[in-house]
Amino acid sequence: MYHRVDHAIAALAKGLALAGGGVLLVLTALTCLSIAGRVFVPLNIGIGPIKGIYDITEIAIAASVFSFLPWAQYKEAHARVDLFQNQIPEIVGHGLDIVFQLAMAFTATVGTWRLYVGTLDKFSHGETTLIAEIPVWQGYAIGLIGAAGFVIVSIFCVFRSFRRLFKVSQ
Repeated sequence: MYHRVDHAIAALAKGLALAGGGVLLVLTALTCLSIAGRVFVPLNIGIGPIKGIYDITEIAIAASVFSFLPWAQYKEAHARVDLFQNQIPEIVGHGLDIVFQLAMAFTATVGTWRLYVGTLDKFSHGETTLIAEIPVWQGYAIGLIGAAGFVIVSIFCVFRSFRRLFKVSQ
């Protein structure tokens, strides 16, 4: 049972990270196209710069960052200081890992909740971006996908840490 859940969580985290990477690739292509369009404006050739590329970039980067968080959490790749890891007993290290995982799950949950509240607020006020007039709530909602994945993966990582602790203590 654990291995099936582990594979499902890994697939979720990896899928979100790949989607975020895909968004960054598309954003890179759009930025290059916009820059090329800007270059050809004086010659009256091409489409010109993409209207609202700054707005699109802002939303896409935020969505990508949120989509990478689950993979980083699953792979335990967040920054951590383990200066004394070799000097403490293994069981204490696993106990500290549980504390870290609980803190990350709490942070992910609170952050996702506040992002959800922000999405509702932006939706109710009808705020749009300055240049492209993209509804701001859409960017928040796209970020919520990765944030929700972060919560799911973080909770799984808490259980994974407890599992490691009980394997060591037996």
